[in-house]
Amino acid sequence: MGKDRIPSEEECYGIMQRHEMLPNILEHSKQVLKVSIALYDNINTTARLNRELIVAAALLHDITKTQSIQTKEPHDKTGAALMRKLGFHRVADIVEQHVILKNFDPDGMLDEREIVYYADKRVMHTSIVSVEKRIDDIINRYGNTDERIRLILENKERILQMERKIKRFLKRDIDEILDELKSEHLRFS
Repeated sequence: MGKDRIPSEEECYGIMQRHEMLPNILEHSKQVLKVSIALYDNINTTARLNRELIVAAALLHDITKTQSIQTKEPHDKTGAALMRKLGFHRVADIVEQHVILKNFDPDGMLDEREIVYYADKRVMHTSIVSVEKRIDDIINRYGNTDERIRLILENKERILQMERKIKRFLKRDIDEILDELKSEHLRFS
């Protein structure tokens, strides 16, 4: 397995460049990073989270999405495989679970993969949106069968459970935190 390490933010951008991430996917990943860090910065001290791991996983969660548009391979699986190949095993575990979270414990301690998973579900393209709006977008883009729609709606319940869990660990209201980010994004757009 080799030694596991977390790539620096600079290394992440280098990896994104080498893998020719499309500009819109790059911008989405940067926005997921902003949401992840805004949540991290407002977590109370009961949750022990690794900021560097959140930064790397947020930036790299869609690392193979550009290629998967062509190959139709699941980008969560190919992205995780790439991260493991590069020696970033903890990042790989988060990348692998950013689409469908495994072993979710709504009553347990908060972890890094949950922050990145939730942040990704609140960012549609580059805009911070409600869970409802994001799910509608996912259904419109990927809900081409009844089974896929069922799975997306099942995942929506997980996202809402995740939101409730994260709220328990925050020092401030989640909507207030995200509204500040939205207004900041509009000011600098």
